[in-house]
Amino acid sequence: MSVASLLKVRYLVVGSGVAGLHTAWRACESGDVTLLTKRSLFDSATSYAQGGIAAALGAGDSPELHRQDTLAAGAALCDREAVEVLVEEGPTRVRELQLAGARFDLTPTGRLELGREAAHSRRRIVHAQGDRTGAEVARTLVARVLEHKRVSVLEHARALDLIVERGRCAGVRASVLGQPVEIRADATVLATGGCGQVYRYTTNPIVATGDGFAVAHRAGVKLADMEFVQFHPTALATPENPLALVSEAVRGEGATLLNSRYRRFMPGRHKLAELAPRDIVAREIFREQQDGGQVWLDARVLGASFPARFPGIFALCKARGIDPRTTLIPVTPAAHYMMGGVVTDLAGRASMPGLWACGEVARTGVHGANRLASNSLLEGLVFAERVARDLAMAPKEAAPRRGGSWKVPALEDRGAAQVAVDRIRDAMWRYAGIDRDADGLRACLATLDDVTDRLPAGATEEQNMADTARMIALAALERRESRGGHHRSDFPKLRRGWATRHIEF
Repeated sequence: MSVASLLKVRYLVVGSGVAGLHTAWRACESGDVTLLTKRSLFDSATSYAQGGIAAALGAGDSPELHRQDTLAAGAALCDREAVEVLVEEGPTRVRELQLAGARFDLTPTGRLELGREAAHSRRRIVHAQGDRTGAEVARTLVARVLEHKRVSVLEHARALDLIVERGRCAGVRASVLGQPVEIRADATVLATGGCGQVYRYTTNPIVATGDGFAVAHRAGVKLADMEFVQFHPTALATPENPLALVSEAVRGEGATLLNSRYRRFMPGRHKLAELAPRDIVAREIFREQQDGGQVWLDARVLGASFPARFPGIFALCKARGIDPRTTLIPVTPAAHYMMGGVVTDLAGRASMPGLWACGEVARTGVHGANRLASNSLLEGLVFAERVARDLAMAPKEAAPRRGGSWKVPALEDRGAAQVAVDRIRDAMWRYAGIDRDADGLRACLATLDDVTDRLPAGATEEQNMADTARMIALAALERRESRGGHHRSDFPKLRRGWATRHIEF
């Protein structure tokens, strides 16, 4: 064993997506911030986000209408007070980001150009360069973070575990470039993102292995709603990881879904057709695939305007030999977003003193059982701002004189670790994915048990994947109904008694 290096910081932010970056940017006004990120500052789901940011900024729109749409999508499980915060504070956060340098798309008269996405009753989606909103948000926030001398960035750094002393989070044990470092903090913020990589098909980046959920759970922090995983209906059906996303905004502009017989099928499945909530569209595409058919997105109605409206998607398609102006786009559902996570209050405080959470790793309650399109970047901005303000109240803690005696576990068998990852992802897609039942979920849990038993020494990231996957499967088994992103073929209907129940860990 070796003595770990010791850092004492005022605020520690773990993660560099929209939530982590915004927290660091705003929190440095009241204290020094150390931002820890698994790879580079740009490696996050935020950079992949295409659609945009939902906010009531247009004529004829209002926070009340946005609230109604959010609650409807959330299938009775949203926290109404949290939703109120989201829709009321969202417009201000978007305008602030624009003032900070975000180059959002504008109309010829200089107003924000607003798009429409599934389950929104108004055009309220702010976007940048058509379909590169997330990249623009990341660029803007990274620039703001790097210009502040009170923010220190540690790249290629992984939080291995929370440091818990006397029931309080005192920081994290981290691997920084492979070396053990104890980062002691007056306030620790988890902004570690999601867990899409526990599924065979996902739009999430390689870093989205569920670390934050697992680290928090091991420390005894409360989590909830882990059964609610959102599957995006339209990822490019190609042999890649992650899969490239074809934004919902394409359907918002008139693209339609066709089955293997080249016929539309969504009008007969839901009154909103292709603009039905994501869980419904994903499930109907999955049903078509189960019948042995390929599903296509027909965006030919956009014609020559496609490259200008969706330049990123156009480039993705062209690189794969698809010209969406004239050719159908092969699509498939893919794991996209976790609605559950670390339970927080309206200030982002977790159940353990000294710990805050925001972004996808947090369960603020705004998404309920199914996230409304483009509410994710908005949630990151709104609740990161609240976290940053609340951090100033954190008491200052004395630092120990030296770090503990421990070392970063070395991975002994990389091949065995990869086998474990493949088994987790296959079992989760097959049994705990878009369509679930009790027998399959029990089979999934048995596989996860076996995977855990066989993990080689030092497989810390793989252990996090297995732990997070287990919470998803256990919660899915316990919730004996279908609601939002959670669908049980053996309990295919909503059950009134489950309308206010949250499964906690």
